[in-house]
Parts: sequence; structure tokens; C-alpha cells
Amino acid sequence: MSQASVGQITTHILDISRGAPARNVPITLSYLNEGQWQVIGSSKTNEDGRIPDLCEVGVVQAAGTYQMHFDTQAYFTAMGDPVFYPWADVVFTIEGDGQHYHVPLLLSAFGHSTYRGS
Repeated sequence: MSQASVGQITTHILDISRGAPARNVPITLSYLNEGQWQVIGSSKTNEDGRIPDLCEVGVVQAAGTYQMHFDTQAYFTAMGDPVFYPWADVVFTIEGDGQHYHVPLLLSAFGHSTYRGS
């Protein structure tokens, strides 16, 4: 997938307990605007655990603080797993220079971690 066909902020989720992408996980992307979260995109992960167009393709997002809200409860309930963390919120900052930001989530029923990907 080329950078031209994805939004500036992307994500994917790997279910490390299964060794597979986490499919159909609802994710919401928000921007912190004057102290309030403003939703700028939402979708569910695809068969590869990715959302390439969580924010509008071709639009440079403003510098500032963003949040990805991962609805892990919906995923684990659908998988028949226990739900210890019903959601994971990842808050991060970006520059307003148009560079690509990839925010992956490594997930299991009893833990999660994230990092800045490429």
C-alpha cells in the first residue's frame, strides 16, 4: 500500500495471543481542540488488522495532540475471550509537517503495548 493511498495517521492491531491480526476492532481518532476531544475519524480494522483511512487521505493534519481509542471489549467479546481492558486509549503528538504517523497496538486479553511504527 503506497503512502498516497493512506491517511497521514494509520494504525494496525496484532493479537499477540493468537499470532494474528485483530479484525473488526472499532477505533476512533480524535484531535484535542481547546481542551475537548474532537472526533476526526472512526472505522473498524480490516482482515489485516489495519485501517488505512482513519483520517482523510491527502489532508495534512494540524500539529497537536491526538488520541486513538481502541474498543478492545468489542473485539474480545466477539472472540469469546475475557475482557480485562475494555478499551485502550493511545495519546500522542504530531508535527504539522505532513509526515506519516503509524501507531500500532500489540494486544492480548490481559495486556497491550504500542510504539511509533513506520
